[in-house]
Amino acid sequence: MRLLLVEDDATLAEYLIKNLSGQGFAVDHADNGVDGEYMGDLEPYDIIILDLGLPQRSGLEVLQNWRQRKNQAPVIILTARDAWHERVDGFKAGADDYLCKPFHTEELTVRIQALIRRSHDKTGQRLQGSGLTLDEERQQVKLPDGKTLDLTGTEFRLLRCFMLHPGQILSKTRLTEHIYDQDFDRDSNLIEVYIRRLRDKLGKQCITTRRGQGYIFTERKA
Repeated sequence: MRLLLVEDDATLAEYLIKNLSGQGFAVDHADNGVDGEYMGDLEPYDIIILDLGLPQRSGLEVLQNWRQRKNQAPVIILTARDAWHERVDGFKAGADDYLCKPFHTEELTVRIQALIRRSHDKTGQRLQGSGLTLDEERQQVKLPDGKTLDLTGTEFRLLRCFMLHPGQILSKTRLTEHIYDQDFDRDSNLIEVYIRRLRDKLGKQCITTRRGQGYIFTERKA
């Protein structure tokens, strides 16, 4: 999944980028409200983490502008622990969740995962589909026969994207937008390579090719 972090604290941002990348997220970063607002409209982010105390343009104004333009990307706002009024204002502006500073990265990760599942009408603690169970914490997949396989970071992000959009045609461009950050070469054919690897691990029937359109994660009974 692709995530936008809008945070002006360089130390915190560096720490979060490192940890969230390790949890299987492709992370883009903006350190001010103006750039953050622009990036949030430019790319189809799966989730946005937005600090309210930003330079150049406040996080609250950024969020209000996004919602006025019908940008419905899920947003978690970061607030100071004693700023209850900021949390209220944030929810009124269209925030989906909030987290008070300071916080543990583990809690942020769990909130991100829960919000992404909720935004895709998925219930439970783990993604399931086509007889597979995805363990987001360990970046492993459990097969219908009970066998558990380790996934590389890219394999994990790609499979998670497929499992969040079962039965939908996902173009190579769309997959690239959701699993790689802004510095990735969009013309790369690596998507095809990793889809081939997933098929080798999960079975060719899990991901089918729609020629000229993209790929489909095929739902089937376990």
